[in-house]
Amino acid sequence: MATVRVPRLRRPELPVDTVDLARYLIGKTLVHDLPGARLAGRIVETEAYVVGDAAGHAFRGPTSRNRSLFLKRGSAYVYFIYGSAYCLNVASESAGVGAGVLLRALEPLEGIAEMERLRGTKELRDLARGPGRLAQAMNIDLRLDGVDLCTDRRLWLGGGVRPAGRIGKSVRIGLTKEAHRLLRFYERGSPFVSGPKRLISGPT
Repeated sequence: MATVRVPRLRRPELPVDTVDLARYLIGKTLVHDLPGARLAGRIVETEAYVVGDAAGHAFRGPTSRNRSLFLKRGSAYVYFIYGSAYCLNVASESAGVGAGVLLRALEPLEGIAEMERLRGTKELRDLARGPGRLAQAMNIDLRLDGVDLCTDRRLWLGGGVRPAGRIGKSVRIGLTKEAHRLLRFYERGSPFVSGPKRLISGPT
């Protein structure tokens, strides 16, 4: 399969605001270039964890675990959760300010056979639907924590291969703190979006 032509996003293109970035990333592309293979997917679902957010990992300040959330916007924050899965966030504010955007779901574009191998399934819809599945399908782990997604040659953010559809918003998923906030964004109508159907709301 031919390599998908994806323009790399430059840092000045990334909004300097967590909510704006979460919306902006819908329809953009996440790429992981491996030796001999490229994994790529359209971002169809995100969640914003804003400055001062009690549900965010940065809420109590920088630690050895969350330090990447305090890097310049466009940096990767990767963490291990539930003893079984990794999650990928994009740092979203100026350096020293802790906030991020969780990438929740992708529409697979390239390297699908390798994603199937990594995930152990051939169900296209489920390859990267949910943050843990996304990281597994894209072969993302703690070795990529802190990389610059605007300049790194392995894991990087690209523009859209086609325009994003209508964007919906809802409360975030699986939280107990700040659970009422409408900070989850998704491409309406995409079969690759995670979460229960009751969270689907109107376009924003």
